[in-house]
Amino acid sequence: MEKKKAVVLLSGGLDSTTVLALAKSQDYELYGLSFDYGQRHKFELDASRKIGEFFGVKDHKIIHIDLRAFGGSALTADFEVPKGRTEDEMSHDIPITYVPARNTIFLSFGLAYAEVLKSKDLFIGVNAVDYSGYPDCRPEYISAYERMANLATRAGVEGEQALKIHVPLMDLKKSEIIKMGLDLGVDYSMTSSCYDPGQNGLACGKCDACTLRINGFEELGMVDPAGHK
Repeated sequence: MEKKKAVVLLSGGLDSTTVLALAKSQDYELYGLSFDYGQRHKFELDASRKIGEFFGVKDHKIIHIDLRAFGGSALTADFEVPKGRTEDEMSHDIPITYVPARNTIFLSFGLAYAEVLKSKDLFIGVNAVDYSGYPDCRPEYISAYERMANLATRAGVEGEQALKIHVPLMDLKKSEIIKMGLDLGVDYSMTSSCYDPGQNGLACGKCDACTLRINGFEELGMVDPAGHK
């Protein structure tokens, strides 16, 4: 029997790697989709390649789109990445690391790839920790995008392919995500989450992404295996 195909948005970070492992555990044939969008933390792309190979991804595409043309984010323009913020501080206002419309752009590529593959399943690693900071990580956004997706493709309109956007991490804390991944055999030393890594790829240990990650491991009584400066 032919396996179901799943497109997984794979950044190379902790969340997307956990989602990839989960999709594999559900016996999907995996198709990874990563993006070189001009981000300052391109080490995540090297991580995504290693992770894709580790989990036996059938095909892993890295799409080149230069969002530096628009800027507007500390990840794609010459703005300072916030450091040393508490989780409470992160919960207020949309941070400068928000990349305008990024998930909408990424999901659109995922939608196109899924239609070509005749896949009904698209996975993305958005989660509750990012609700307040990132508008394109909210459940109402994902729900609205899924409705739109099924109106925007030939496969959806003709009833051949009702796309489902899977967000299995949506209601989980970072520590719960890590626990899930460990149970699924994820080696988090392969992942890269830092917004402002050094030239050697080591995480800064102080940006929002690093703080959330370090705190998640600490809640489990562990040290982040990826390390940091």
